[in-house]
Amino acid sequence: MASADPVVLWLMEGDPAIRWPTLRDLNCAAPETVRREQRRVATEGWGARLLELQDPDGRWAGGIYTPKWTSTTYTMQLLRSFGLEPGNNQAVRACGALLDAGCWSDGGINFYPRQHRRSATCISSMVLSLVSWFAVDDPRVDQLAHHVMEQQMEDGGWNCRAMPGYGEATHGSFHTTILALEALLDYERTGRSGAAAARVAQARGREFLLVHKLFRSHRTGVVARSEFTRFAFPPRWHYDVLRGLDYFRECGADRDERLSDGIELVEKRRLPAGFWLLPQGYPGKMFFEMETPGQPSRWNTLRALRVQRWWVVG
Repeated sequence: MASADPVVLWLMEGDPAIRWPTLRDLNCAAPETVRREQRRVATEGWGARLLELQDPDGRWAGGIYTPKWTSTTYTMQLLRSFGLEPGNNQAVRACGALLDAGCWSDGGINFYPRQHRRSATCISSMVLSLVSWFAVDDPRVDQLAHHVMEQQMEDGGWNCRAMPGYGEATHGSFHTTILALEALLDYERTGRSGAAAARVAQARGREFLLVHKLFRSHRTGVVARSEFTRFAFPPRWHYDVLRGLDYFRECGADRDERLSDGIELVEKRRLPAGFWLLPQGYPGKMFFEMETPGQPSRWNTLRALRVQRWWVVG
């Protein structure tokens, strides 16, 4: 049954990338209705615009990882956020370009072998999420998933700077951890050979975030970084509380009491009219602007509402 909530109706006036998850997560629409709307991502609105900008060689902006945010990696990350359907020919072609350009001897993704001796966990996670979501049939997908899981640290998190010669960090990074968790969830859902191991790794990774109550120092309890409380969209490689909560919702995790500080923060950001604003995003090149910073955001409103519903209803 369609919702009569004016905020939900406002969401349904947006792009197909907003409409289909609104139907699924807030309207409890029939699966075929949701799929029909999801298919429109490839032919209408933001998704169609990005697909039209793909280069003849399957890349975007002539680059694999740069320029940010118009390169192949970040354009594909955005299409993944839109929910472009798995198996889309253009997306599968781009995934092949990412694997061909980055697959490294350690099983991960290394776009910069002249600078680094090892693959970057953050980039490896982003690519794993893409090739998993878009259902790429390639043995390198399992190798990549295995590599990401191997990089999990003793505290349950992940950190790009844990590799030798690149900081050798001993504590997980919120940024890298959310990228790894999202990627392993996408991979788990493929049902491939490492799916069970990916589920176990996620449980340890979620505990890392829970120990920190999503955004606090586990030692002092203060906010670890102010940017974690800013809900930018697209978040790119950055972590924030809303992104973390949306992952917990998406994977069907238990509603742990240690998430309550994050839930309270999200609720405080809601305007009296029922919307959430879009803050200033991360600087860099964009093909086009989806929403205006400082104005009500359909992206943030959708994500916040479905997190709230999950927290209350399950």
